[in-house]
Amino acid sequence: MEKQNCSTYRFAPDLETREKMKAFYRPFQTENANPYLDFFASSPAVSISIYKPNKKGVVSVVFQGKDALKEAQKWNPDAILNEAKEKDNTPQNRYPQIGSDEVGTGDVFGPVIVAAAFVRESDLPLLSSLGITDSKKMTDEKIQEVAPLLLQNLDYSQLSLPNVKYNAISSSYNLNAIKAKMHNRCLSNLASKYPEAYRYQDQFAPSRLYYSYLKDEPNPLKNIVFHVRGESLFPSVAAASVIARYSFLRKMAVLNQTYGMNFPFGAGKPVDEFLPLFIARYGKEKLRDVAKLNWANIKKLGC
Repeated sequence: MEKQNCSTYRFAPDLETREKMKAFYRPFQTENANPYLDFFASSPAVSISIYKPNKKGVVSVVFQGKDALKEAQKWNPDAILNEAKEKDNTPQNRYPQIGSDEVGTGDVFGPVIVAAAFVRESDLPLLSSLGITDSKKMTDEKIQEVAPLLLQNLDYSQLSLPNVKYNAISSSYNLNAIKAKMHNRCLSNLASKYPEAYRYQDQFAPSRLYYSYLKDEPNPLKNIVFHVRGESLFPSVAAASVIARYSFLRKMAVLNQTYGMNFPFGAGKPVDEFLPLFIARYGKEKLRDVAKLNWANIKKLGC
């Protein structure tokens, strides 16, 4: 695949110009989960992002895409090329991109799942129409509705670590090390198919520590942009979070059906109340198949 010609131009117009821009691009306005954005519009050839004021009160407008220069010069002939970062240090989205996220790490029951998704700039209208954002901000009903469409239209990679295997390796690897290996595998799977794609990850550990977890991996993937709340910044990470959550929900439904019980999410009081009921019916030994045994909820039962 050829690398897309995608340029980025930025400038800081006054309030009057920004209002004129919003009115002009209103027909192309789409929802965007980036918490730093005030307005976002997108077409196949260019996206327009109007940011909220930064700490100094400066409002940046960013044009990105193959027609970015032509569109930016309608408003400012001196638009500045910026292929790196915004002045407020918010990483820019560059396309095509792959991004990864995980679910199940805060749940006693169910597997750990990591997914990575490949997103082109031309996919943004689809993601917007489906309301794709951080999966934690979407209802499970909404995820179950839209995720099949993502699976049909986006290339993705996904790994699921069942509890039996998690319990077998958790004494050798901590949870972050496990996540790092799964993220690396998913991102690498897509990077091998799309080497030109930019790489993003919802950060769960500093990059130095992340790569220390991968010291035994033969060729850990490099040049990744790590950012906390990455699912709110990068469309590929948001898509990956939805795909991962959808898979998690399906696997929890299988647990419910297999054991004839409704397994609770998370690690709070409902889990503590559920555990004695499960043990009474299936015994402590069966917990290794459905739960992460190194969680405090389990340990305090003497399991």
